[in-house]
Amino acid sequence: MQTQNNDYTDKLGCADALLKILESNKVKHIFGHPGEQILPFYEALRKSNLKHILMRHEQGAVHAADAYSRVSSNFGVCVSTAGPGAMNLVMGVAAAFKDSVPMIVITGDVPRHLKGKNVLQNMDLNAVFEPITLKTFYIENAEQGVQKLKYALELIQKNKTGPVHLNFPKDVLEEQVDIEVINKSIEYPFKSLLDEMGDAKKLIEKCNRPLILAGAGIIWAHAVSELRDFAERNSIPVATTYPARGVLSEDHPLCLGMIGIRGTDAANFAGKNSDLILALGCKFSENTKIGVGKGSIIHVNPDENILYGDLKIQGDALTFLQQLNSIKIKNTVKWLSEIGKYRRSYDIKTSYEELPIKPQRAIKDILDASENSITVTDAGTLTIWITLLKKVIEPSSLIFSGGFGPMGYGLPAAIGAALAAPDRKIVLITGDGGFQMTMQELAVIAQENIPILICIINNCCLGLIKQWQDIQYSEQFEVELENPDFVAIAKAYGIESKRIELADNIYKTVQKAIKSNKPFLMEIMVDPQEKIPLPQNLI
Repeated sequence: MQTQNNDYTDKLGCADALLKILESNKVKHIFGHPGEQILPFYEALRKSNLKHILMRHEQGAVHAADAYSRVSSNFGVCVSTAGPGAMNLVMGVAAAFKDSVPMIVITGDVPRHLKGKNVLQNMDLNAVFEPITLKTFYIENAEQGVQKLKYALELIQKNKTGPVHLNFPKDVLEEQVDIEVINKSIEYPFKSLLDEMGDAKKLIEKCNRPLILAGAGIIWAHAVSELRDFAERNSIPVATTYPARGVLSEDHPLCLGMIGIRGTDAANFAGKNSDLILALGCKFSENTKIGVGKGSIIHVNPDENILYGDLKIQGDALTFLQQLNSIKIKNTVKWLSEIGKYRRSYDIKTSYEELPIKPQRAIKDILDASENSITVTDAGTLTIWITLLKKVIEPSSLIFSGGFGPMGYGLPAAIGAALAAPDRKIVLITGDGGFQMTMQELAVIAQENIPILICIINNCCLGLIKQWQDIQYSEQFEVELENPDFVAIAKAYGIESKRIELADNIYKTVQKAIKSNKPFLMEIMVDPQEKIPLPQNLI
């Protein structure tokens, strides 16, 4: 064990202690960008076994940590300095918060004696992070820093998920802390589900048309196999929210697909006609509620602030499902037969041969040629095409920031996904607008030689906004893009690249790029006039 001073064999530097705790929690990668006020942390990081990924912008660091968390089903870690560095994290932290992605966010700050004074880079960071994190802590001494990090880990691993922010003044990071403080466990109170289980079992045993609505909390609770076993044992159909797609394979006979505004006919029929929805680890967003009828709802979620429905149970999905082993469900054959009359996938034409290439044809060919890959996407029309065209077989194989939807998520998220799953192929499908928000992260892909296939769907405009302008105002304004040569930019970073203008070249180029196991960028020129289909009328 390293110490910062041989005279203090029973002590460790605060920054070293933080890294020791992260290492003991199976952290392997930290995403960040250094600066003056976080330098003690970086000095400790230099001597640690953790791998630091130098992102080119702090927003990229958070998005990378976000996707790293989603793919690994663990938590991500990102770090920045004070002032502008910390403020650049805000976009990504907000995105992680909206999707309840577990994450540790560490920022440096000015030394304590300068706090609140008009000095360089000083501002109230905790006030900024307060509405977009589960908790934000201003750390006043090294011992408190250790305790708060351990508290944060207990919180996001055993209860609520989402980002937790710890703000360390530079001089606190340099303080010594007793080793016994590092090794000391903390007590975190958890609410038991036992009080509500009796009522839940009665509702479940009484219902005739049950539906499981699965959210991403199934993934964070590590309850994917329990969900499948419970659904199969009782023949209960399963619909999912967007981030939970794949928790039950979408080719499974009990999986109805996604519910809500872009939901399948089967999922929305079941949601509107079920007499009991068992909602596990999900949020009832406005898009989800569109597919929900007047049946009873049992909602299980660790976050008491979002509980909804008739029986609200604060807790995790794994514990809840484990307590339903002896439940007796009525025969659902008739109910499943009713649902079976409705489509569980989307009927989207993709067999276009004319030029320019239709975006749906391009995306379908990419998805078909990279069938077993993890797909990462960005904001815009391309994400809707992917939603409609991709069948998700595994959880955490379609990565997208759904609750906040920032442009620029895709490229850094692909980096995080690739590092979380080094044995999987990573395919990023992004737009020309979103790509330019964070395209500096190509430097990371080149430097680390990360074998990501980047597919830019280039329609030379902000396609989704353009379509909304056409619908709402009948005129277009400030949505046309004069793009750079993306192929040349990739080559400048030492990344092989190719521009595609013929549809027949897409499939074989994707396959070749994936087999190369090297970074590769494809720019696919598509029809700028093609529009996404509007949401269908719900049943």
